[in-house]
Amino acid sequence: MSEDVRDSLIPYDEIVQDALRAVVGRVLSQVVGSDSLPGEHHFYITFKTQAPGVAIPGHLIAKYPDEMTIVLQNRFWDLTVEEDHFSVGLSFNQTPSILTIPYAAITAFVDPSVDFGLQFQVADDGEAPEPHDEADNDRPDVAAPDVTAEDGSNVVTVDFGKRK
Repeated sequence: MSEDVRDSLIPYDEIVQDALRAVVGRVLSQVVGSDSLPGEHHFYITFKTQAPGVAIPGHLIAKYPDEMTIVLQNRFWDLTVEEDHFSVGLSFNQTPSILTIPYAAITAFVDPSVDFGLQFQVADDGEAPEPHDEADNDRPDVAAPDVTAEDGSNVVTVDFGKRK
């Protein structure tokens, strides 16, 4: 292969990212109308709290100013799935909240029960994101998935390096 990598006039990286984020919507649409997931399935969804279209309570933005992870497993309600976002009711320290999250704000989606995960690149603003804890959204204790596993699991990472 030639070392001359041409710049594409077609934004393939954005197209692939959008397509993979649509997978999240399709998976969530499979469980609309229920207040728990089938079998052992449970989802870790990480998203940028300051992304356009994200609507979460102010106390969560204060606690997670950059990114937060929610868990959909046993206790959630009013899950609605739209073409470009989803919303769901979760309880944080016994306080019910409705979260609206555009798919474009999602940075990771993991279902550890079947060793499946998607990671998404976000626009690089030159700064690394601040470390964050998982949201305390009143759920049973479950080990957090390692979405960077190199053990042959079904984690899909899309990274289109841009030439400088």
